[in-house]
Amino acid sequence: MNFKNLNNIGGWLVFAISLVTYTLTVEPTASFWDCGEFIACSYKLQVPHPAGAPFFLLLGRIASMFAGADVSNVAFMVNMVSVLASAFTILFMFWTISLLGRKIVGQSADTIDSENTIKVLGAALVGSLVYTFSESFWFSAVEAEVYGLSSFFTAIVVWAAFRWELIEDPAKQNKWLIFVAYLVGLSIGVHLLNLVTLPALAILYYFKKTKKIELKGAFMAFLGGLIILAVIMVGLITGLPTLSFSFDKIFVNTFGLPFASGMIFFILLLIGGLAYGIYYSQKHGKATLNTILLAFSFVLIGYSTYTIALIRSNYNPPINENNPSDVLNFTYYLKREQYGSRPLLYGPIYTAQLQAIERGEPNYKVGKDKYETYDYSPEYVWDPNGKMLLPRVWSQDPNHMSLYRSKLNLAEGQRPSLFKNLEFMFTHQFGHMYWRYFIWNFWGRASDISDAAATNIFENKKDLPSLYAQNKGRTNYYALPLILGILGFLYMYFKRDKDAIVMFLLFFFTGLGLVIYLNSPPVEPRERDYIYVGSFYFFAIWIGVGVMAIADYVLKFIKNGVAKAGVATVIALFVPVLMAKQAWAGHDRSDRYHQVDFARNLLNSCEKNAILFTGGDNDTFPLWYAQEVEGVRTDVRVCNLSLLGTDWYIEQMKRKTYESEALPISLETDNYYKGINDQIPFVENSNPQIQAGINLKEFLKLVKSNDPAIQMQVSSGDLINVLPSPNFYLDMNAEEVAGMSFVPQNYKSLVKDRMEWNFGKRDILKNDLVVLDIIAQNNWKRPIYFSGTLAPNSYLNLKEFCQLEGYAYRLMPFKVAGAKDGFVNPEVMEKNINRMQWRNLNNEKVYYDSETYLKVPIVTARFAFLRLVDQLVREGKKAEAEKYLDKSLEVMPDKTIPFDQLVGNYPIFYYEIGKVEKARKIADIMVNRADEELKYFIEKNRSSNDRQWGDGNIQQIIQSDMRTIQMLYSAAEQYDKPQADKYKKIYETHLAKIQ
Repeated sequence: MNFKNLNNIGGWLVFAISLVTYTLTVEPTASFWDCGEFIACSYKLQVPHPAGAPFFLLLGRIASMFAGADVSNVAFMVNMVSVLASAFTILFMFWTISLLGRKIVGQSADTIDSENTIKVLGAALVGSLVYTFSESFWFSAVEAEVYGLSSFFTAIVVWAAFRWELIEDPAKQNKWLIFVAYLVGLSIGVHLLNLVTLPALAILYYFKKTKKIELKGAFMAFLGGLIILAVIMVGLITGLPTLSFSFDKIFVNTFGLPFASGMIFFILLLIGGLAYGIYYSQKHGKATLNTILLAFSFVLIGYSTYTIALIRSNYNPPINENNPSDVLNFTYYLKREQYGSRPLLYGPIYTAQLQAIERGEPNYKVGKDKYETYDYSPEYVWDPNGKMLLPRVWSQDPNHMSLYRSKLNLAEGQRPSLFKNLEFMFTHQFGHMYWRYFIWNFWGRASDISDAAATNIFENKKDLPSLYAQNKGRTNYYALPLILGILGFLYMYFKRDKDAIVMFLLFFFTGLGLVIYLNSPPVEPRERDYIYVGSFYFFAIWIGVGVMAIADYVLKFIKNGVAKAGVATVIALFVPVLMAKQAWAGHDRSDRYHQVDFARNLLNSCEKNAILFTGGDNDTFPLWYAQEVEGVRTDVRVCNLSLLGTDWYIEQMKRKTYESEALPISLETDNYYKGINDQIPFVENSNPQIQAGINLKEFLKLVKSNDPAIQMQVSSGDLINVLPSPNFYLDMNAEEVAGMSFVPQNYKSLVKDRMEWNFGKRDILKNDLVVLDIIAQNNWKRPIYFSGTLAPNSYLNLKEFCQLEGYAYRLMPFKVAGAKDGFVNPEVMEKNINRMQWRNLNNEKVYYDSETYLKVPIVTARFAFLRLVDQLVREGKKAEAEKYLDKSLEVMPDKTIPFDQLVGNYPIFYYEIGKVEKARKIADIMVNRADEELKYFIEKNRSSNDRQWGDGNIQQIIQSDMRTIQMLYSAAEQYDKPQADKYKKIYETHLAKIQ
């Protein structure tokens, strides 16, 4: 059998292996984070967060059709888009490695001998399988995220580029260049990560087209690649819509023509110009110009998938982020302006002082018959001494500033030097946010706990605390993939230095280059390893090439070439086999349903026609999925507080959606346009009457009318609204409200004619303003809920008015003084908890990762049980309290969901209801586990050379375990003195070691 056939068979073999692997481990429903949003938007072709991924949505829509009438299968089908894309990534990776391998041995597919055939195909097999089972790529391959499909485009573009290099016929070469351009255009509709390969591919083009290679020429080629990247990023993706708006503004405002007339003219002008340029270049034999114009045209054709957002937005779907229904909003959407910007090469650092705020670019809105300027974007003028080259410590978020100081050992107010700034880049951004992830993939990961670093490969699992030894996210590859990759890089460099340079640039730009560009803050909401899968892809190619290095150097004592190549392949195949064995348990998401159950439980915590305020991705996107795809509780209006600070989202909340009526918002569009009332500062008024409290409805009227009574002038000369008092009140008819059915009988006497509370001496953000408006205008007609997952400041200091009814707090018209964490209605809580689901949380075979599941979803569930039990114990209902404690342990047992500090409260309640044995059983498990961990981690804390648990994690573990033991011995002292003494002795033993 010839090489071409073997190469094709090998490629499809690894495709089959990866396809089976990912299909067996794929999530059966919507995962947490962005997946619920992407599935919901795919199913109904809606508009997700910028930059939208329209091509992914189109594929997802097609896939969803295979679900048939069972909507619960839609998520699985959309997840399979990532599975298939990831399997095809492995296919093209195999062919790329085999292509590079043939270049290294200097033989074509027609002339390659048996020894080199085995060597090359062995390299392709090992490299592609290593990437198949790598930590980060496998993670993205089994969920409905864009990174699997983005990796596919990276793989096929790189393969096509190296395939183009083999072609000698200029005409055929140009066809492949146009093909690459089309793929690049399509990839924009998935993710922009693929574009960072362009500078390296420009070097490949230079090496192919130039006989005499010079440093100057290579640099110019690299510069050309950067220019192409800039043209696509700035000139095409955001530049064309910006130009289109400029034309439209002229046509509408100057010529008096209808909206969109200038955009249509610009599109026709662009198409006409390209068509004429192509015709002219072809007629006059200008091949290079013709190829450039055709390539640009095909990039545009691929990029045209973004018209999906423009088209679908005009139908006002329920999920319509940024509302890109016209050229103005479409430009804003593509520029991703809602995320703000970060300084890259030069700018202010976190200690920089703001000197002035000046008027910047005008902000436009669509008026009655023209575009109108309603405001100006602020332009911040910073103290020049507060600016720095390559500013890495830039964020002025108070939490971020504190972390900067902590990581760099700086005093408060101390300005970081350039060296400290670079220290942060090398230690945190490069070290923590890239090399740590790199090591996860090719060395081993200590655990799936947030911030975990590399595994100590010399440490036996038996020496670890049981909870960490059993952690399914722990892997140990004994650094074998890393060693093989380094061998491969050196081998390629000495054999084909030009290819090694191209590969290194691809590796750099998709890794550390992205780190520099993204300029991450000191903390992220989740691990970000999936961003750098492109970099890991190119390192895995070197791992494959490492097989050839083993054959040529390590096994050179074997004289038979065929045998040597075969032995090298077999030896190296141990690496992906080891990785698959180590990583399978931590990547198997089959039979995992709780993310959807969590969404259902949160929605079912609300009464009919409720308004539910949520905060982040994981308490919003699963709910969107449940409502949009499975049709769960579409009467509940999910209102995301993070988005409620945007004009387009407020507008959407003012429209009816499914069974949910429009939200009662009195503010007009002019009150919440971008830049208007984004932040109403607290400026205390000394008038005692105002200090006592202001009428919320009257305050909102003053805000609506921009009344001078609540305005002050800022440095730019503009007038802005201010908050003059920290106290609000809301008048109501106590008799009428108390008579409403949702007010419990035992609380009716607490309902007063005036609802008063202290908002706090803080600014009102736009989302706070809208929430206050909804509360004021609602008049208790619709139930208003705050998700139990929200940050404390999101409750607007109304917690004493909030009744916990499951996973959400209901705003009530009365105050329970001292109820700083709300109060519980046990009848409503029991009803809601009894209809909740926790499928497979008690199934030992199902994997729940610590980073996501053991945080918000599990904490929310256990907290709901605890609050109900606490209330039942207070009311003397011991049997019911025991029932719900037992149920919590039944649906979330320690064997699948390890006991946390919330469970540390369970023994307290078991003691109080007289169930000493049950209390002791839990307390023993928790104290013994804490004792085991303390013995291990106190010793580790004394040694600074073990970094596998992450910076600061060891101290946190020690503190947490000490608190747990202290809490449990205190609880046992009254009811179980012998056990209390035992626990206290353990506590004091460890306390003596750490003091």
